Amino acid sequence: METTSHVLVEREGAVGVLRLNRPEKLNAFAGDMRDQIGDALEALAEESDVRAILITGEGRGFCAGADIGYLNELVAEENEKDFARLLEAGERVVGTIRSIDQPVIAAINGPAAGGGANLALACDLRIMSEAASIGQTFSRIGLHPDWGGTYFLPRLVGEARALELMWSGRMVGAEEALAIGLVNRVVPAERFREEALAWARQMAARPPIAVARIKHAVHQSRDSSLEQMLEVEMDNQLACFASEDATRGLFAFGNKEKPRFEGT
Repeated sequence: METTSHVLVEREGAVGVLRLNRPEKLNAFAGDMRDQIGDALEALAEESDVRAILITGEGRGFCAGADIGYLNELVAEENEKDFARLLEAGERVVGTIRSIDQPVIAAINGPAAGGGANLALACDLRIMSEAASIGQTFSRIGLHPDWGGTYFLPRLVGEARALELMWSGRMVGAEEALAIGLVNRVVPAERFREEALAWARQMAARPPIAVARIKHAVHQSRDSSLEQMLEVEMDNQLACFASEDATRGLFAFGNKEKPRFEGT
C-alpha cells in the first residue's frame, strides 16, 4: 500500500483501489487532497495491468465535500484566487476519470456530500451501501455545484429532479438513490467492501480494448448524432475484431470455456 497524507492507493489484483483518507472529517477535501486524487488516478491509469479503479472512503464516510473551516477562511480573506485553485483541481480529477480507459467505480460507503457527491457522479459506475447517503448540499451554504454536478446529475435523473435536489440540498438515502438512477447497485452495509471489490473485479476481467472503447463511445454519445455514433461503432468494432481478445473470446465461447483477456 502506498500512503500519502490524505489518499491511500493499493492493488487488489487487477483492481486499483483509491481510498480517501481523512476519516475524522468524513474525508472532506483538505490541503492538496484534490491534487493527490488526480495524481493517484493518473498513476493507476498508466499501469497496464490495472483493469479497473475503485474509489472509496476510509471510515464511515465517502467524502463530505469541501472542508467548511477552510472555506470560511477563504471567504473571510476574500481569497478568490485560492478558491479558484480548488475548483481547478476538482476539474482535473473529473477530466481524468472521463479520459482514462479503465472503468472507474465509486464505492459509496457513507455520506457523499457536495463535491464528494459529484466525485461519485463523475465515475462510470456507482455502488452504494444501504447505510450511505448522497446529496447536492451546496445551496445550504450559498454555493453553486461544482465537480461537474450540473452536467452529470440532470443526465442521470432528469432536469426537474436535478433542480429539486440542488435547490433543496437534501441528502438522498440509498433506496431513493437507486430508484431515481443515481447509483447502479445498493448492497448491505456489512457486506459492502467485499461486494464493491467483487464488482470491480468483474469489470477488470472484461476485455480491456472493448471496455475502453465502450466507455468512451457511451460518454461521446451524449453529444453526438446517430450518424456520428454509427461511425464510432464501425471504427471500434473493427478495432476489436482485429484484437487477439476477440479471437480468445470467440474460441472460449465456442468451447464453453471462460475466456482470459489480455488486452491485445
